[in-house]
Amino acid sequence: MDDRNKHEPGEDVKNFRSDSNYGSSTISYNDHLPLWYIKSRNAIYYVLGVIEVLLAFRFLFKFLGANQASGFVSLIYTITGILSAPFKGIFSSFATEGLSARSVFEPSDIIAFIVYAIIAWGLVKLIRLKAVRDGH
Repeated sequence: MDDRNKHEPGEDVKNFRSDSNYGSSTISYNDHLPLWYIKSRNAIYYVLGVIEVLLAFRFLFKFLGANQASGFVSLIYTITGILSAPFKGIFSSFATEGLSARSVFEPSDIIAFIVYAIIAWGLVKLIRLKAVRDGH
């Protein structure tokens, strides 16, 4: 009988996690990283997520020809106008007129998705370098 898979009641959780049956895949990749790094990384990716969701709403609303008189659509356009402004004019927008809506394809929104994701990734890598340099 193989006793390696048994966990005795009251056994210390640390010993359980470091048991030879639990390879490196079950121990979190972040176990050796400092807390400030993990919190900073999570905050950066949270902000990126909010920005990306807002830009996705903007892209979909423009593409589907949403009514700009709607309060929610107007709010999204106002907030995201600032975020997509640096990328306007890189490529031309394409517009099609429908019976009741005007559909607009804005490549600047897609470029903003990519650039903000790269910036967030770069920031996380920079703070990781500091964490490694500090000896963690």
